[in-house]
Amino acid sequence: MRNSEHDKQQDPAQRSTQPSSEQAASANQMERGLSKRHVQFIAIGGTIGTGLFLGSGKSIALTGPSIVFVYIAVGIIMFLLMRAIGELMYSNPNEHTFIAFISRYLGKGWGAFAGWSYWIVLILIGMSELTAVGTYFVTFFNTFGIDLSAWRFPIELAFLLAMVAINLIAVKVFGEAEFWFSMIKITLIVAMIVTALVMVAVNFHYPAVHMSGSEPASPAGHASISNIVNGFSLAPNGWLSFFMSFQMVFFAYEMIEFVGVTVSETQNPRKVLPKAINEIIVRVLIFYVGALVAIMLIVPWRTFKPKADGTFASPFVMVFRYAGLDWAAALVFFVVITAASSALNSLLYSAGRNLFQLAQSAQSPALRSLSVISKRGHVPARAIVVSGLFILLSPILRFLPGFSSAFVLFASASSAVIIFIYILLILTHRRYRASDDFMPDGFLMPAYKWTGALAIAFFVFVYCSLFLAEDTRASAICGLLWLVVFGGICLWKHRSQASAQA
Repeated sequence: MRNSEHDKQQDPAQRSTQPSSEQAASANQMERGLSKRHVQFIAIGGTIGTGLFLGSGKSIALTGPSIVFVYIAVGIIMFLLMRAIGELMYSNPNEHTFIAFISRYLGKGWGAFAGWSYWIVLILIGMSELTAVGTYFVTFFNTFGIDLSAWRFPIELAFLLAMVAINLIAVKVFGEAEFWFSMIKITLIVAMIVTALVMVAVNFHYPAVHMSGSEPASPAGHASISNIVNGFSLAPNGWLSFFMSFQMVFFAYEMIEFVGVTVSETQNPRKVLPKAINEIIVRVLIFYVGALVAIMLIVPWRTFKPKADGTFASPFVMVFRYAGLDWAAALVFFVVITAASSALNSLLYSAGRNLFQLAQSAQSPALRSLSVISKRGHVPARAIVVSGLFILLSPILRFLPGFSSAFVLFASASSAVIIFIYILLILTHRRYRASDDFMPDGFLMPAYKWTGALAIAFFVFVYCSLFLAEDTRASAICGLLWLVVFGGICLWKHRSQASAQA
């Protein structure tokens, strides 16, 4: 009723561009097979990656207990980004990706830049996740004394084929897979938090524990809130380390926007989407902040030291080992394999939809051929398969000399590029608010002028911080070159086309 009343109030021009839920459902080529349960857990899965299970030790070591405030601050900014995306997708739930709105409100040049850049980012991250799956799978079996390193390529190929098959069958199958992937991740986090609370309640004392690859052994201690509050400082390692932690946490939240791609295949999107997005901030508090606090209640933050290879031991493994659960490493790496598989599954889904949308507006017949919906599964099968083939290049190119270092540079540069896309999305939202398409009774972003400006300022701050560290400076420079060169080509090309058509 609400949407019908709004449609009556709109003028004819608005009604032609802003479909109601019923019009969107009939115009949408894909099947709306995702239920409320699927979308809620997809949103949860988008906020929990392998970084929480393996990389949070480095974040804690960087700035101590104050890392909790950094996660909260960055989480709020990412929530504002999601509210902007949510309002756009709510206005037209027929769009397959939020990138389409950039073309509509900022022009086809910026739309092409964002669309292709985002698809390339997804492919590069997908390649990284596929490599991670192989690494974690080998590590998991190493804990049982089984060496599968020679089988790494077949393992990665099998995982990728399985994820492609899940995406090709039907969107409902994809939703079910993500539901169970998320359930496994949530179960481990909740189990770790409960374990920590019990250890604190009984004033649990633990002996020195030797972690694999770490010298010397982690010292003996006890579970207590004193591990957090004693000697607390906002910037114990200096303000530079504190500010550098923001970029590390920001990239931990990367791909949180994935839930915005599911709207065109969600049942009752205008009912489900606002609830899924509004719950993001609660999930941040529970799964990130809750997990970090639980870890630091058990493990004094100064205990986190880099291993010989520069990596950090998993805080989750440390907590369970201190609790006397020696099989913790196998458990955590099993969940990490699940998290990486979930990320790969979601990246294939998103990459397929983005390539499908790019193909719809392409002039090349070869690209246009990818804008086909399969008759059986009602999914963009060709776009999914092509995206999967590009991701498959990762284990193949790994055998080339010098590829590893080059790939690390490109992957880190892609993370820098996504900051530009986030800024374009906030600017797109502002243009939408000033347009005739604006729905005053839609899913409104609060105080959008101020909150949008705050989000843009934060994204600029994160990008500038990339120049401060030696290991991120090259990716920041490559990102700027991509913006200037590829962005300039896209703008020039579409302006030339517009001039020719005029």
